[in-house]
Amino acid sequence: MSAADDLQQYLTVRRTAIDTALLASLPSPPSCPSAVADAMRYSVSAGGKRLRPILCLASAEAVGGNWRQAMPAACAIEFIHTYSLIHDDLPAMDNDTLRRGQPTLHVIAGEALAILAGDGLLTEAFALMAREPRDADATLAARKVRVIEIVAVGAGAAGMVGGQAIDLACVTPDAAGTLPPPLDGESLRAMHARKTGALIRASASAGAVMGGGSDAQIDAIDRAAAEFGLAFQIIDDVLDIEGASANLGKTAGKDAAAGKPTYPALYGLDASKRMADECLARAAVALADVRLADSRLLQIGRWIVERSN
Repeated sequence: MSAADDLQQYLTVRRTAIDTALLASLPSPPSCPSAVADAMRYSVSAGGKRLRPILCLASAEAVGGNWRQAMPAACAIEFIHTYSLIHDDLPAMDNDTLRRGQPTLHVIAGEALAILAGDGLLTEAFALMAREPRDADATLAARKVRVIEIVAVGAGAAGMVGGQAIDLACVTPDAAGTLPPPLDGESLRAMHARKTGALIRASASAGAVMGGGSDAQIDAIDRAAAEFGLAFQIIDDVLDIEGASANLGKTAGKDAAAGKPTYPALYGLDASKRMADECLARAAVALADVRLADSRLLQIGRWIVERSN
């Protein structure tokens, strides 16, 4: 079996396990109103790459841990990612009507219920991490607390939420109707380190912690995941230009039409692709420092760079 086929088999097996765990972890009536439960399930079950939970499980495995112990954190992170997509698609944010190949939640359920479904997923994520695994001893309980902090920082104002705020500010005119000056390269990278990279980093770090990794391993995986996050965003920007909506599962060309800052707009397509490859090379160095270069993590990094959606 080729390395590519082996990775695809791994991704398929892990996605199946993740999808099963996600649906089992969602609240349902009578514990919550059916309208909210149905709205959350609609968005969570829409599919997607499941990159973040896969990265969480792979990181636990990379440090020699049991990936099943990392599954609650993996599902919680996917809940948070899905909530962010629901809110990003709202008219007040990106105003998109297509996500993961189907109508966005606010299109079919209304804006108010979409907001509530996103809020529900965010808070359920932290309830899940606090609750599971249930049979946690003192060591595992301490790991859970550490993971809750890691995920909260990655998802919050210092991370994903802050990055989205910067992104919105870039396309929001002032009272006189003047747009702010375009971001330079350093500012663009800093924005995406928050908006996209922070939750990807949290996913990998959470898995490494739940897997019982050493501080050196956790730090190296965090540094590698930061590079994966940047590569992911660069390729996302490239695909927004080169991809088709049918393949992407979302509206192609929307960032360019909205005048949003992107890597191809600043550097061009060819240079942007080279930058993504450079991210992967730096991730390899970080993982080699702790003898994890042969783990699945670099394969996942290559998948990020070579993906078509």
